[in-house]
Order: sequence, then structure tokens, then C-alpha cells
Amino acid sequence: VHLVQSGGGWVQAGGSLRLSCAASGRTVSTLMVGWFRQTPVKAREAVAGRHHGNGRTQFSDLAEGRFTISQDNARNEVYLEMNKLNYEDTGMYYCAASTTDWTNLLAQNTYAYWGQGTQVTVSS
Repeated sequence: VHLVQSGGGWVQAGGSLRLSCAASGRTVSTLMVGWFRQTPVKAREAVAGRHHGNGRTQFSDLAEGRFTISQDNARNEVYLEMNKLNYEDTGMYYCAASTTDWTNLLAQNTYAYWGQGTQVTVSS
């Protein structure tokens, strides 16, 4: 599985961004995809994860109520829609995929395949 990310960039606080993760090698509906981020002040942490076959989804506390996940099967892409962004959301965001159905969608070691990352910068 190969993942290519896009969609990061700069946004003012309170704004929104959508991150894309394009998969090749497997159809997204057969994947679990997690989203993680690494900020200047924290080690890489979980944002959200979804089993794109059965729709099972988990959000971390930082994402709950602000971020959503979607997919486009025709494009073989998954998306992280981020709303109400604040300065603390600044960081490098990664998507990751697993072809194995693990329970914990927010654990980094669930995922064997990682995207290259995309930078999100939120100005205060």
C-alpha cells in the first residue's frame, strides 16, 4: 500500500482545512486509515482513525467535535476535514494504513504504511 498526502497549508485560527490521503495498491474500502500529527511541542499523537470497510471510527479528544473523516471510493482517497483550527493544531499530519483489522484505530503500531506527511500551519 502506498499513500500520498496533499491538502496541508496555512490557515487562520478558526478556519478549516481538508487533508487528502490517496491510496494505491489496495482499495480504501479494505483499509483501516489513521491520522496522526506531530507538533513542535509534542511527539507524534493520534488524531483519528476509521475502518473504511465497516465505518468504525475513533477520534482522539483533540479531534472530537472538530474533525471528520470521509472517503471517495472512486478516487480511492480518504480525507480528514479539520474545522475550528487553532494555533495548537500546527504540525505535520500523517495518514497511515493497515490491511489488518486491528481493534485500536488510534495506536500507531496498528499501521504498517505511512504517508509522507503534510504541514498544517495555523496562525493565531
